[in-house]
Amino acid sequence: MSENPKPRIAIPEPCSYDRDYSNRALPRYVKAVESCGGDAVVIPLDSTPEEVARLATGCDAILLSGSMADVDPQKFGAAKHPETARPDVQRDAVDELLLQDAYNMRKPVFGICYGLQSLNVWRTGTLVQHIESPVQHSPEDKDTMAHEVVIEPDTLLARHVGKKTVSVNSSHHQSAQVAGDGLRVAAKCPADGVIEALEGTSPDHYVLAVQWHPERNFAQDKPSQSLFQSFVDAARRWSASRE
Repeated sequence: MSENPKPRIAIPEPCSYDRDYSNRALPRYVKAVESCGGDAVVIPLDSTPEEVARLATGCDAILLSGSMADVDPQKFGAAKHPETARPDVQRDAVDELLLQDAYNMRKPVFGICYGLQSLNVWRTGTLVQHIESPVQHSPEDKDTMAHEVVIEPDTLLARHVGKKTVSVNSSHHQSAQVAGDGLRVAAKCPADGVIEALEGTSPDHYVLAVQWHPERNFAQDKPSQSLFQSFVDAARRWSASRE
């Protein structure tokens, strides 16, 4: 019997208008996925819809990466806050096509930072456009542990992390405000109530998104490793179910 092929994970490029950021950030996602036995498939943001659809069809799961952009507040019916960064039309278009495919086919979804926000707005949720808090959610050092998050019991996140509280890095000034359709809050920052994780409510569809960056601490942080491993394992199961 031949070995099962590696599950293919679609990852959109982080940001179309900040190539330096994308070039720095993207390799960490790729390395984390591949370290857990997945095959990373990078989706260029200048792809046509037909190209995105073709690439998505050949993948078993999607990972929505972080970005320097902010989701256009018009998408959730809000006026633009002065601190809201410019949107990324190309990234939005790719995310929406990948999400449509994933939800149609029940493919696993893993969102990170901007990926959580993109997912939530696509599911008709809303965002806090600029967090006002004594907690530093965007400290100067983006890789060190910035604060704790408390994980809701009986959630997908709790099962895979195996802890009630974890320390996380932080690199965001926005967060989910109201969870979108079919999503629920899975974790919050206990010091200020900022939503730090969302997950799907359907037991037959793996959907998980976190506001922190587990790819940055993947090499030394067990909870970060568990998040990526559980996601890649879910992609492998989805692929096997199709066969």
